[in-house]
Amino acid sequence: MKRLPLPIAAGVVVLALLGTMGAAGPVHPADRRRPGGAADPAGLSDTAPCPDADRFTCGYLSVPLDRSGRVPGTLRLRAAVAGNRDAHRGVLMFLTGGPGQPGVSLLPRITARIAYLLQDYQLVMVDQRGTGEAAVDCPALQLEVGSSDVTPASSSALDECADVLGKTRNFYTTADTVADLDALRQTLGVRAWTMDGVSYGTFVAEHYGLTYPQHVTRMVLDSVVPQDGPRTLYADGLARSAYVLRQACQEQSCGFDPAADLAQVVRSTELGVGLYDLIVIGSIVDPKLAGPPAYFPVLSLIHQAALGDVEPLAQAVAAIQGGADTPIQQYSAGLHIATVCADLTDAPWGDSATPVGQRAGELAAAVAGLSEQSVWPFTRQTAGGQGLAHNCAAWAVSRPNPSPRLPRLTMPVLLIAGDRDLSTPLPWAREQAARTPRGRLVVIAGMGHSIQGRDAAGDAAVRAFLLTDCPA
Repeated sequence: MKRLPLPIAAGVVVLALLGTMGAAGPVHPADRRRPGGAADPAGLSDTAPCPDADRFTCGYLSVPLDRSGRVPGTLRLRAAVAGNRDAHRGVLMFLTGGPGQPGVSLLPRITARIAYLLQDYQLVMVDQRGTGEAAVDCPALQLEVGSSDVTPASSSALDECADVLGKTRNFYTTADTVADLDALRQTLGVRAWTMDGVSYGTFVAEHYGLTYPQHVTRMVLDSVVPQDGPRTLYADGLARSAYVLRQACQEQSCGFDPAADLAQVVRSTELGVGLYDLIVIGSIVDPKLAGPPAYFPVLSLIHQAALGDVEPLAQAVAAIQGGADTPIQQYSAGLHIATVCADLTDAPWGDSATPVGQRAGELAAAVAGLSEQSVWPFTRQTAGGQGLAHNCAAWAVSRPNPSPRLPRLTMPVLLIAGDRDLSTPLPWAREQAARTPRGRLVVIAGMGHSIQGRDAAGDAAVRAFLLTDCPA
């Protein structure tokens, strides 16, 4: 679940589903060789060639804001459909992440990353509700946190965003996006599709597959958020930081223990949350944390701070915070908070329907109950102060994300995870794999968040799953 500069996620999120569960309706002769038929953009409105992607048609899908009809309004979701309707393996729905990232504007990046699939599959992408051209705009929140999962926001920024959204904040849940996706599938005339999701996109893919298994043949989950949602206190990511730092140190022959240095700095300064953000982003940009020109020299900054010179590390932390350079069309912090807080299922206070006044005490009690070892080299205070816990504890009352229909995914699923991913840490992928009967987990050594198009071993696993192991 993470911000740009995610390669494609967020956040970044992407997901791949390929349907094997018996499609409904007659098979047109032209579609007999394609598992779920072709996607026809004719059902979209205002169609035109996509400006930044050759041989793609862009158009709009109108969906109700509230499918119960109690709150009026409609949303226009932009979608893009590749022109190769004769792709013999059918349709690939690729979902980006966040939540908060658009889809269609990332077409050039995605097509470059998964080019090896695009002759066999017809690619479809969509701006999930609240992103892209119709992104939720909460100016103060956007300025304070940008695309970060980790940065805590002020209460005034959270309150402003709740006021901006009003009652509509109840209708940006993952379940709403899942319903939108199925409306898109029907509009395009696709019986079943393959879905490929990154980061939060894996969560959307899982929930789509748990709701509409008959329309999914196969699924790729890259940088996995488990189907029960992200973990409010982020203990797995905090604890996993020691492994990531020590692996990087071993490769660089750094000559000190960066995890021990980090523990010292966190306990002697107030940089814990910001330092975790710095390391998470660093592990996305360059999982080896090698430093310039890719990113800050994380290991040396931590060591320097442990020796008493904290200012360079503090400056690096300050440099990554805030969203002044993150336009809402690139990443919507307002959509992110509305969705992710509704998605939490392990929040100490219950769910997003719990009165805000009751949450702080429940969060404090949960933080006090953590063992220091469970989050070392960070502290319990870091766990309670990072953005997911802090921001959702203060977010306005809203409708929790409804549970999907089924308890387990039934289609073949490939899960790929980097062993240095701190945004969606490896234990999350292991948890999801354990509850997916037809799932196969591939762990990519040395990789962080968002693997497709960035690592040969990850691409080989996807290629085998979607092109070799999957019959045409």
